[in-house]
Amino acid sequence: MKFRSSGTAATLAAVVVLAGFATACNRGSASDSSAGGKPAIGIDLPRADSDFWNSYAQYVKQDASAQGLNTLPVSNSQNDVTKLVANVQVFQNTGAKAVVMAPQDTGAIASTLEQLSARKIPVISVDTRPDKGNVYMVVRADNKAYGIKACEFLGKQLDGKGKVAELQGALSSINGRDRSEAFAACMKEKFPGIEVIELATDWKGDVASAKLQSTLAAHPDLGGVYMQAGGVFLQPTLALLQQKGLLKPVGQPGHIAIVSNDGIPQEFDAIRRGDIDATVSQPADLYAKYALHYAQASAEGKTFQPGPTDHQSTIIQLPNGLEDQLPAPLVTKENVDDQSLWGNNVGK
Repeated sequence: MKFRSSGTAATLAAVVVLAGFATACNRGSASDSSAGGKPAIGIDLPRADSDFWNSYAQYVKQDASAQGLNTLPVSNSQNDVTKLVANVQVFQNTGAKAVVMAPQDTGAIASTLEQLSARKIPVISVDTRPDKGNVYMVVRADNKAYGIKACEFLGKQLDGKGKVAELQGALSSINGRDRSEAFAACMKEKFPGIEVIELATDWKGDVASAKLQSTLAAHPDLGGVYMQAGGVFLQPTLALLQQKGLLKPVGQPGHIAIVSNDGIPQEFDAIRRGDIDATVSQPADLYAKYALHYAQASAEGKTFQPGPTDHQSTIIQLPNGLEDQLPAPLVTKENVDDQSLWGNNVGK
């Protein structure tokens, strides 16, 4: 099954996933000693308006079942930190021994992390690195590398000159900051002839579309677009370019070079069509697999050290915990059909 890019389809997909969790993954409360007496794990999904995160949710469901975990009823904080705080409180009240979350506002979650730490409930943070507060493990890719890969690719496509619009994620998120700062630094150092037009979007597709429309009106010679999140930006960006008669295939005169981040099936299809040039594949499958792996390990009292892992990643030391930096390859027309990429396997 493949998720559609529309908000309605994404929401319906999330409902299906959550319904599946209720029947397939929940092993009951921590007190009933189900799932072989394994400790209870609380899982909060961060949002339902992104094809990337809905794919992650599907992998979480599969891996929770495959690993035989004892999961509490899964929640979805819908990109709202107040809902995340409330959901975590429910996990505490129902006996969670570890919590998996993906806080979209990495600054506002600090007090909740302190509360969990005081109760000795370890936290695994997926994709985002909290600014403060103890975490047992952050499971993410090197987001600065995302910005650098996008910069280098676009810089070469534009021969080092022209204008690029950058659809930034929320700058309240470490991911948005990492990608934006790395992209800007790389462009300044390696491609000073390229003007970067920064468009803050708060990870919202409608905001991205409106700002890109204004940018196209002011800069009709725009040569490239960097989308920091294909899961929310791809569909509205392509729709806008189509409406404006600017969606030219790769290789044709007037093509606007586009590089994205996420690695969802829809981006792969867009690469095959020539609508976009590349994306960085953010490993939704590995996020789910290793977040749950570390959650179980933390609840059992196991510890890890910085250094290389047995799954082609590196654990680094943070001021407030550890981070497992998973690989995130650049995908172009040359390798888009590689079956090792999760975007070619989701739903199979």
